[in-house]
Amino acid sequence: MITEPKISLFSERPYVGIRVKTPFKGMFAVVDKLLKELRAWVKLHGIADEGPFFLRYHVIDMEGMMDIEVGFMVGNPRKGDDRVQPGVLPAGRYAHLTYSRYALRGNKALIGWIQQNNVKVDRWDDEEGDAFACRYEAYLTDYRVEPRKSAWEIELAIKVADDA
Repeated sequence: MITEPKISLFSERPYVGIRVKTPFKGMFAVVDKLLKELRAWVKLHGIADEGPFFLRYHVIDMEGMMDIEVGFMVGNPRKGDDRVQPGVLPAGRYAHLTYSRYALRGNKALIGWIQQNNVKVDRWDDEEGDAFACRYEAYLTDYRVEPRKSAWEIELAIKVADDA
């Protein structure tokens, strides 16, 4: 399932997250480990009913290091600790869609739609790769209800440039 891409205005969304750099090869094993760690932190702090969890891509380099963050959206800003840090998904217009099962197809659909519609996203070339003001995949399905990732609904969103 892949929904039609669209552009929507999103408000600022506070979160807590763990940010790391990891090679693309093996990245999803790292993400699974970080999700498990963050779930335990969220439960310990009594905020498990907020959310959702998400994976944010700060810098993408498929051949080098990926700068990623596993996060959890919260209703109000929270303090972190040495490992889990507070952050904000910035307000603005986002190109987005929802998919399940096929991450590559979902990403190709959104990127293709962005290109076909001449949408200018808030990104820049960085010495470490393709940097984004905000690009994320939010896990809309509650993992406590549906543990199979292949059945999850995932929102893929990329912030549109403010001057676009």
